[in-house]
Amino acid sequence: MTDQQQVVFISGGGSGIGLFLARHFFVSGARVAVFDLSLSAAVREEIDVPGNSGNSVFHEVDVRDTRALEMRVSEACSALGAPTLAVNCAGVQIAGTFADLSAEQFSRVLDTNLLGSRNFAAAVLPHMRQHGRLALVASLAGLVPNYAYSAYSASKYGVVGLAGALRMECLPRAIHVSVICPPEVSTPMVEREMQTMDPITRELKLAAGTLDLDTACREILVGLQRGDFLIIPGSRARMIDRLNRWFPGLLRRKADKIILSMAGGT
Repeated sequence: MTDQQQVVFISGGGSGIGLFLARHFFVSGARVAVFDLSLSAAVREEIDVPGNSGNSVFHEVDVRDTRALEMRVSEACSALGAPTLAVNCAGVQIAGTFADLSAEQFSRVLDTNLLGSRNFAAAVLPHMRQHGRLALVASLAGLVPNYAYSAYSASKYGVVGLAGALRMECLPRAIHVSVICPPEVSTPMVEREMQTMDPITRELKLAAGTLDLDTACREILVGLQRGDFLIIPGSRARMIDRLNRWFPGLLRRKADKIILSMAGGT
């Protein structure tokens, strides 16, 4: 489908990848529903450009709140029509070693990233048109684990698995599913994380590199347009994914050497 024919629902649309995609589709002529915990007037003005009024709706909602999310999605369908594309970008990251994370912190990451993905899928799939597409944003950390990422990797591995199962279950309805696994992208969430990031985590991330937001989102859009299931923006990130699948022992030994040298282990 062309952008002009699309009805696009985006969670986590108030910043980062979600905001970029929301603005892209709105400017392209799509009808866009944006969901996020908080949507400031500045964010709404950035998405809802003049001359295209009536083609956007904004809902402040927590993806962890199943009932509220279902209600907001139903309201968006009434306002804009059934979605042809739905992208779950909502997510959180609390970096820290397993020993340093409280049970509450660990649960918050899983509840937002994994159960939030489940809740978004459950809310939009009953309304989605045939040949529509559901896309869940996971992470390269959902394919390749990283140091001090126990909660985040666990949640994103879960999102990848969820997307894989949904891809098969949605086939009879002619609904397609994608999972997006970017490396580090220059977003507000990552910028906040960088302030307290463990040096070992930072060193291990160098191999996959960091993408600017524009580059990452342009590659995500290409993958969605092609109908890819697994979308990994960034050539270096795709290389790391291949190494992890083809030569997992080699990648683990390299990571272990870095960890032990920096942590003072033997």
